[in-house]
Amino acid sequence: MPLTEPELRSAKPAARAYKLYDSEGLFLLVTPSGGKIWRYRFKLHGKEKLLSLGAYPKVGLTAARKKRNAAIEKVQEGIDPAAERAAAKLQRKLAKAHTFKAVALEWHALHAHEWTPAYAKQIMNRLEADVFPSIGSLDVAEINPAKMLEVLKAVEARGVLETNRRLKQYCSAIFRYGIASQYCEHDPAAPLKGALKSPPRPKHHKALATNEVGDFLIRLAAYDGEEETRIAINLAVLMAPRTTELRAARWSEFADIESEEGLWRVPAERMKMNTAHLVPLSRQSRELLARLKELTGKSAYLFPSSAPEGFMSNNTMLFALYRMGFHGRTTTHGFRRLFSTEANEHGWNEDWIERQLAHDERDRVRAAYNAAQYLPQRREMMQWWADRLENLKGSELERRRKEALKT
Repeated sequence: MPLTEPELRSAKPAARAYKLYDSEGLFLLVTPSGGKIWRYRFKLHGKEKLLSLGAYPKVGLTAARKKRNAAIEKVQEGIDPAAERAAAKLQRKLAKAHTFKAVALEWHALHAHEWTPAYAKQIMNRLEADVFPSIGSLDVAEINPAKMLEVLKAVEARGVLETNRRLKQYCSAIFRYGIASQYCEHDPAAPLKGALKSPPRPKHHKALATNEVGDFLIRLAAYDGEEETRIAINLAVLMAPRTTELRAARWSEFADIESEEGLWRVPAERMKMNTAHLVPLSRQSRELLARLKELTGKSAYLFPSSAPEGFMSNNTMLFALYRMGFHGRTTTHGFRRLFSTEANEHGWNEDWIERQLAHDERDRVRAAYNAAQYLPQRREMMQWWADRLENLKGSELERRRKEALKT
């Protein structure tokens, strides 16, 4: 006999689960805990299978029969309703897992070790502020160029064009990761070239011309400010480091400053690309460091300061350059351009120069090959550079001496 609603309501739990049969394979399973679950038993390809249809009373008798009837139609068509439901559930799970935000988080975690913690956080902050609110919950495979353009146009409207350029790069990288992981088939950010405003050309840090170097070094030698500042500027010219690397340098990072094997080991956490950097020391650099050791050797930092950071401020060297008469003519970062220009023009190997400047190597195979950091070659190159600076200064002094004799 088919079941009735009163029978269903009055069914009580027992020590063991039992079944109340309705018709055409439909039955109610009553569990010891008091649960009442609708199930449909069917046969397909000679195998007996079960399909759960929901719990009573949320699914009433009439609704359970309708679900059974729909399942019967599937079976008659040769379709397994249980397998079909499992596939649909998996598809929903996969779709949820492959939202743009989920894929972006995977991509970010994969590459975070390549970045400094600050840069990794900056990338995530930009995605959370400008991208996730619009497309974070969308299936990465369903996002099209028009939607991607809408997201980036909103950022462009704020006038932050460089940020927008970087966001486009991040999104494109995320989609390429999605393609490689078979989450999607296209990069909708790729076709947007020309559809967004380009940021203005970057203004390069001003650098001295070759014929200005001698005069600069003479003025630097005569600088009447703090001796530590004069030494810092000299080291910036001689070693071509980033200003932040030099300002925060610690004595513990230097080894063998009394010998030709002198080396500065800049730890990974203080480098832009989060990779430790080795800087060979020329004779002139070692002499300056020896003098600086007499001045600040009792401190952890080469250039200690009462500033909150504990070391020389960002403007100390810059303001010294202003006092020397070089406002608008060069910056401490410009010394890196000066070294790069001179070394390239004098035929030094490009790989050695780029390694000295600790520039990022996008070609990972090449980067692995360069892992030895070309120390012997760069040691020779940096000694050449220090000697060239001395020669330029000497040539300018000689020129002035001759000019003075004429008068």
